[in-house]
Amino acid sequence: MASLMENLIEALDQECSEYEGLLSLSQRKTQVIIGGNLEELQKITDEEQASVIEVNRVDRTRQDITKDIANVLNRDVSELTVAKLIELMSQRPDEAKRLSESFDRLTGIVNQLKRVNEQNRELLNNSIEMVNFEMELLKAMKTAPQSANYNRGAFSAGDTVGTGNVSFDAKQ
Repeated sequence: MASLMENLIEALDQECSEYEGLLSLSQRKTQVIIGGNLEELQKITDEEQASVIEVNRVDRTRQDITKDIANVLNRDVSELTVAKLIELMSQRPDEAKRLSESFDRLTGIVNQLKRVNEQNRELLNNSIEMVNFEMELLKAMKTAPQSANYNRGAFSAGDTVGTGNVSFDAKQ
């Protein structure tokens, strides 16, 4: 049982490391989104995909270890949570403490990652809305009415209303 707990703590620590890598990538992604660098955004997205694959691998390992622990303890694996394991490990306070610290660290990192990803999602949505707004503005400029100015020959000399040097800076 002791080796299974060591393996579980090690798997949680590996998951923490992988999630820290994802958090770092997400934080970099925030700056790239703000800067509008699509090439760098693609690179970061590719790195995230590789990192997610590794997180899934480590998570499967952790789930397998949890199943083994459930078998040793003769418990249902669906009811065996880390909090329950910490409680069950009360006779081994050192392992319980290490397990608790690893779990708390993982929980904190995942919460930070959720926050940064939500922020990135909002930034991307705002960028999409801005692009749509600019596209609608350009469409409207092409269909804008002309002014009612005429020259001496009674020909329309009016310019299209709203044309000129129009630009919108989305990075303000």
